[in-house]
Amino acid sequence: MANIYIDSNKIPHTRVPGAGEFAEILNDRLAGAKNVVATLRWLNRGDALDAGPDAKTHQLIYLIEGEGTITLDAKGHQVAKGAGIYLGPGESARISHSGDAPLKLLHLVVPKQA
Repeated sequence: MANIYIDSNKIPHTRVPGAGEFAEILNDRLAGAKNVVATLRWLNRGDALDAGPDAKTHQLIYLIEGEGTITLDAKGHQVAKGAGIYLGPGESARISHSGDAPLKLLHLVVPKQA
């Protein structure tokens, strides 16, 4: 398979009320990534990402820029650039903006192997 260059600055953003903006940067259409999806997400004041409990996937969420609060099992954890969380099948988390600048996240979703 050949290397593929994806200019994430040119991929259109989709706005979701209360959940910020996102742009898929890795998927089947862009790079032939079967069943794997990676998105960049931008959260501003009042925005949050609810990474729901999906029994069929593993999720990785990495904070690229900004500050936020990650809520796991009803307990909030203050986090900043460089923090990340792994969610196994069926696990969930809420990531909310809590800083002055936008919060930028990488959200990777990979299917559970049988």
